[in-house]
Amino acid sequence: MTQGIAAAARTAAPPGVEIVASAPEFGPASIEGYYDGAFAVPGMLARILEAERAGVDAHVIACFDDTGLDAARSAARAPVVGIGEAAYHAASMIGIRFSVITTMARSIAVIQDNLTRYGFAQRCARVRAAEVPVLSLETHREAAQERIGREIEQALADDRVDCIVLGCAGMADLAERFSKRFQVPVIEGIGAGVVFAAALATLGLKTSKAGGYAVPVPKTYSGIFSRFAPPD
Repeated sequence: MTQGIAAAARTAAPPGVEIVASAPEFGPASIEGYYDGAFAVPGMLARILEAERAGVDAHVIACFDDTGLDAARSAARAPVVGIGEAAYHAASMIGIRFSVITTMARSIAVIQDNLTRYGFAQRCARVRAAEVPVLSLETHREAAQERIGREIEQALADDRVDCIVLGCAGMADLAERFSKRFQVPVIEGIGAGVVFAAALATLGLKTSKAGGYAVPVPKTYSGIFSRFAPPD
């Protein structure tokens, strides 16, 4: 899936933008709900910190739940873009209302919370779940695509929307074919995230350290988290 995400990112990247795609060294195999998300954050932050030391210009978190986004912005000076937030912005620029098609029903609450926080709740008609486990997007590709397609069809029939947002990074390569099939814009967050991240970097914008994303206060972290302790 990381390779597929990298391919989608490189397809969307503006000329001259280099994509470095990596997966956390440790954590859950997929993120489906709050519990998985909590254990995914440390491994993701480790990659963010590595990339910061390497001098990257921007980061994109390739999980539609925008898992660990605030923590990543606190850790990084380069801009950090979540693919969920990026997709909502893109959808709001090309349509009045959109529906989100995600994987499992347990992810709906996470996405709805983010929509409210970002200010997009009124623009989103509904968050729908195709009941497709994240990993089945790789292991049972055709069946997963069929379920997602049926959910898009239902959304267009019932939700009165102008466009569709695909709510999982593993769906990135499906956007173009579903857009052609249903004749409406279908947005995936990888491409949107890469383009927005590149734009922020081109503008020379960094993550603000004046408020909530201030540099973490130096202190001791115990046990297995000692490696994440903010330095002096």
